[in-house]
Amino acid sequence: MTLQEKVGQMTQISIEAFLKTANGVPVEPHVFDEAKLKTAIQKYKVGSMLNVGGDAQTLSLWQKRIETIQKLALQERLKIPVLYGIDAIRGNNYTLEAVLFPQQIAQAASFNVAMAAKAAEIAAYETRAAFIPWNFSPVLDLGRHPAWPRIWETYGEDPYLVKEMGNAVVKGYEGSAAIIDRYHVASCLKHYMGYSMPLSGHDRTPAWIPERELREYFLPQFAAAIKQGAKTVMVNSGEINGVPVHASKHLLTDILKGELGFKGFAVSDWQDIQYLYQRHKVAADNKEAVMIAINAGIDMSMVPTDFTFCDDLIALVREGKVSMSRIDDAVSRILKVKYETGLFEQPVGDANDYPLFNSTEHNRLNYDLAAECITLLKNEAQLLPLRKGTKILVTGPSAASMRALNGGWARNWQGTNSDETERGKNTILEAIASVFGSENVAYSGGSTFTEASGIKDAVGKASSADVIVLCIGEDSYTETPGNIDALTISASQIELAKALAATGKPVVYVLTEGRPRVISEIEPFSKAVLHTYLLGNEGGNVVADVLAGVINPSGRLPYTYPRHTNSLTNYYHKHTETSEFDPAAGYNPQWEFGHGLSYTSFVYSGLKLNSSELKAGSPLRVSVTVTNNGKVAGKETALLFVSDLVASITPEVRRLRGFKKVDLKPGESRELTFNVTSEDISFINSDLQRVTEPGAFKLSVGGLNASFNFQ
Repeated sequence: MTLQEKVGQMTQISIEAFLKTANGVPVEPHVFDEAKLKTAIQKYKVGSMLNVGGDAQTLSLWQKRIETIQKLALQERLKIPVLYGIDAIRGNNYTLEAVLFPQQIAQAASFNVAMAAKAAEIAAYETRAAFIPWNFSPVLDLGRHPAWPRIWETYGEDPYLVKEMGNAVVKGYEGSAAIIDRYHVASCLKHYMGYSMPLSGHDRTPAWIPERELREYFLPQFAAAIKQGAKTVMVNSGEINGVPVHASKHLLTDILKGELGFKGFAVSDWQDIQYLYQRHKVAADNKEAVMIAINAGIDMSMVPTDFTFCDDLIALVREGKVSMSRIDDAVSRILKVKYETGLFEQPVGDANDYPLFNSTEHNRLNYDLAAECITLLKNEAQLLPLRKGTKILVTGPSAASMRALNGGWARNWQGTNSDETERGKNTILEAIASVFGSENVAYSGGSTFTEASGIKDAVGKASSADVIVLCIGEDSYTETPGNIDALTISASQIELAKALAATGKPVVYVLTEGRPRVISEIEPFSKAVLHTYLLGNEGGNVVADVLAGVINPSGRLPYTYPRHTNSLTNYYHKHTETSEFDPAAGYNPQWEFGHGLSYTSFVYSGLKLNSSELKAGSPLRVSVTVTNNGKVAGKETALLFVSDLVASITPEVRRLRGFKKVDLKPGESRELTFNVTSEDISFINSDLQRVTEPGAFKLSVGGLNASFNFQ
C-alpha cells in the first residue's frame, strides 16, 4: 500500500460532505454530489464514512447510498471496501420506519440482559438491512452524574450492571461467528473512558478522576466487552486530569492495547483530533494535533468533513514525526475489522435478505422490552392500576409528544422531528384514550416544558375527572445542547403540579425524562409515580397498559434518584457520606438504586450459603427463595449486594455483585442461586493492583443478610 492509501484507511468522513445542498441544507431526499464523493475515494482513498447527513432517510435510499460508495471503492487499485458507521444506538434510528427501542437507560431498568441482547440483535438486523456493517454502540460510560446530558445513553451508575448489559448487547450486535454475518454488525464501545463524569456535569468539560477510580469503576465494563471480542472502540471527547483522552498514550496504548490486549481499532469521536488545538489548546495547529493523537494510539480519525487529516498525517510521516510502524499498526487493525465484518466478501447487501425489517415480530419485542423497563416508584393506597371506567384527565407537556418518549438520537441527532416521523405511533394520550375509551379521557396541555400557559384550562377540566395523569419531564436533547444549570424539574411543571394537586383529585406522575430531574418539591402531591425514562415508540402503549393493569411493572432504577440538587451521591457511596456520619446532608435520595414497585408482593426466604468461608478458586454458592404472595403474576429482580467490612481502601457501603429476574405466578416460589467469587469482591488498591483482601463480608438480597469470610 502507498502512504496515501494507508492514511486513507485511517480517515473517516461524514456523509454530509458529499451531499448536494440547497441554501446550505442537504436536499431531501439526499442526493450525492458525485464529484465530491469521487474526490474522497479516488484522490484521498478514504476508507470510512459515517452519519446520516441530517434527517433519517428511507431504507431504499440507504441501500443505494452504500451501493454507490462501494462501487467507487471497488474500482480502486486495492479494491478495499469502505467501512460505513452509524449511531444505531437503540435500533437503526437514522433509517425511517426502523424500530426505535427504549434508550439504554430504560433497558438497564429492565435488568433483563437476555431481552436487551434480543433487541440488539434486531437493531443489528435492521442496520444491516440498510447495508451498514458498523454500529457506534453500546455506550459503556458509567452514568454516575445525574446532570450529565448523556446519562440516558448509559446503562446506569453501577459498573456490574453496565458490564452485564454491555456484554449482552455486544453479543447481540456481533453474533458468535468469527466472521460477522449479514445479519449482524461490528460494535463500537464508547466512550473509552471516564467521559461520563465531568466535574460540572456538563458535556465535554473536564473530569478529575484518579487512576485508581478509573480502574475500579470505569474500566471493567470495557475490559469485559473487549475480552468478549468487541471490534472497535470510540474515544472519550473530554479530558481527564488535564489530559485530553485523545492525547493520552497511557490510556490508549498502554492500557487499551497493551494491558487489555485490544486487537481492534480505536476511532476518534466527532472532530476530536481537531479539538486538541481548537478547544483543549494542547496543540498549536491541526498538524500537531494529528501527531499527538496518532502517536497516542488513535487509529482512525472522525475528521469529519475535510481532508486536512490526510494531508497533515502524510506530511508527518515524511518528516519522521509519526513512524511508519504506527501507521502500519493502525491500518492493520482497520483492515482486520473490515475482514471480520465480512466486507471483503459482501461489501453490499441483498435487499431481499431482510423481510423482517420493521416487522410485527420486531415491534412486539419492542413492546415487551419497554414493558419490563417502566418503573413504578410510588403507589399510595394501591391507586394503580386504575379500574375500568375511570374518568381520566391526561395533561402535561409530554402527554401528547413522541419527542418526549424518544429523546435524542431518534430520526435526527436531537430528536426534534419525532412528532412528525413517528406520528403513526401512540403518544401517552392516544394510548390512554384507546385503552380506557375516549369517552373517559379528557386532555389539556397544562403547560409546556418552559411556560405555564395552560394551567387554568387543566384545572378546569380536572373537576370532572376521577384521577389526573400528569406527564412531566424533559424535551429531547443529547450532548452539549442538553447541558443544564439546574437539575430541578422546570418551574412551569412545578406550577402545574401544584395547581392540579390543589383540586384534591389524585394525581399520577408519569416521568418522561432522560436524567432524574429533582421533583422533591412536588413529589408529596402525587399518589403514584411511573418512571418511563425514554421508552421509545412503544412507550405510550406501555404507559396506558400499566395504568390499566395489563402490564405489571417490573423495572428497577438503574441509578440513584436524587432528592436535592447538591446531594448527588451514588448508592455505592462511602460510610462517611451516610446520614450516620453526616446527619445534616448525608445519603438520603428520593429513591434508591434498584427501587421499583409491583402490583403484587414478593417475599424472600431461606437465604443460604454453602460455606461461611470463601476461598480463591472456589466460588461461594448463595441460594434464596422468592415467592409471589400477591394476587397477580409479576416479575421480580433479585439484587445481590456485598459489603466489605474492612479494607485498605475505604470500602463502599455496598456493591451490586449479581442479579436475576424471575417471572412468578401468584403463590409460586423459585429458588435462585448466585455464585460469588474472590474476583467479585476484589478492588483496586493504592498500587493500582486488583486485590482481594482477607476479612469479613456481609451479603444481602431481598432484605435478608448473611456473613462470610475470605481467607
